[in-house]
Amino acid sequence: MTMRLPRRTFLKGMGLSVGLPLLEAMRPATLLRANPAHAAPTRMAFVFFPNGAIMDAWKPEKAGRDYELPETLQALAEYRGDFNVITGLAQDKGRAHGDGPGDHARCASTFLTGAHPVKTSGADIRAGISVDQVAAQQVGGMTKLPSLELGIEGGRNAGNCDSGYSCAYSSNISWKTESTPMAKEINPRLVFERMFGGGGQEAAESRARRDFYRKSILDLVANDARRLQEKLGQTDRRKLDEYFTSVRELEQRIVRAEQHGTQERPDFQVPTGVPKDVAEHIRLMFDLMTLAFRTDTTRIATFMLGNAGSNRSYGMVNVNEGHHQLSHHQNDKEKIAKIKRIDRFLAERFAYFLGQLKETPDGEGTLLDHSMILYGSGLSDGNRHRHDDLPLVMAGRANGTIETGRHLKFDREIPMNNLFLSMLDRVGADVRGLGDSTGRLDGIG
Repeated sequence: MTMRLPRRTFLKGMGLSVGLPLLEAMRPATLLRANPAHAAPTRMAFVFFPNGAIMDAWKPEKAGRDYELPETLQALAEYRGDFNVITGLAQDKGRAHGDGPGDHARCASTFLTGAHPVKTSGADIRAGISVDQVAAQQVGGMTKLPSLELGIEGGRNAGNCDSGYSCAYSSNISWKTESTPMAKEINPRLVFERMFGGGGQEAAESRARRDFYRKSILDLVANDARRLQEKLGQTDRRKLDEYFTSVRELEQRIVRAEQHGTQERPDFQVPTGVPKDVAEHIRLMFDLMTLAFRTDTTRIATFMLGNAGSNRSYGMVNVNEGHHQLSHHQNDKEKIAKIKRIDRFLAERFAYFLGQLKETPDGEGTLLDHSMILYGSGLSDGNRHRHDDLPLVMAGRANGTIETGRHLKFDREIPMNNLFLSMLDRVGADVRGLGDSTGRLDGIG
């Protein structure tokens, strides 16, 4: 039997402690099976849609391989063999637990964290670290960008957006720390420039000057921060530590940018601003995610197809009322039909993304073969604000460690964070627990 070692193993002797490199004995077994030395890296992405879904049109009746694709998921029929429909998982921490209304804010903030957010509209926000950021902290250093956060609706990190909950909870699914959401970018051009930099020699020289001075400032801030920390109370030390961490990460980003500075900018047409057409906006963001994975600019991404409680209308499918407004349909058949059109529209956009990944060669397979893409919502029935039996699709084979083409039906109260632990194993992140997880999710391999 192969010996398993903790990742932080040291050799000690003669008063000397020497850290070991990452050995195969330290890697999760699932990763060893998936990623021999010659294999392509495993990518991870999370695509969130707001306001739940009409579950009768989403959830298959039969489990296993011999299931019938329901009405909404017919949009994915071309890629049936490349994904699993997952039902039964819950995010219990999205429920009130004594905090009253605010289910939309909670559904977004718990979607990738499994941690109950503190009900506040002030600066004292607190949720949990999200699965993407756990992965970014452990394996994100291998790429230029540790992670990429995208959206199509702008958001705020201050003010009240849902029954006393800060707008930060509704606007973000990615959380770097309990009190630090990762702001998403909605402008495709800014996403492209973050990935590859601005074009031309003048832009390169400008970045070089800015980064030179920024590095000098970072050194000064670091010295001041160390001296100041000794004089502060516990709360301020925590705040300063979070700030100092962000400063160090900025310096690391500069170093990574310098190391990847010779990367050729791909030939990619990016608009000068945010597209007015929603379908075009979503398509561009999915194209950028594909490009980020193809160029190995990052291996971890999140994408919000709308903020929690989004009231966007979808005139392109003849739905002129707001999405959130319609989600409280009270079993009105006409409103349900309109919500189903929205659900189908968003599923079709996701199908486009799967097609892009499947058409992109990557090593001995495709990007889709080497990815895990979770598509879903933090609510199931938006009318009743249900946080159990969430609508989820998991696409990609994660380098051969996920068996696709099935409907995986679980008990209604299994934490979705159990799935996240299994996903983290497959990207090489060594994590014992996350949020309200109770263990790995069996059955996806």
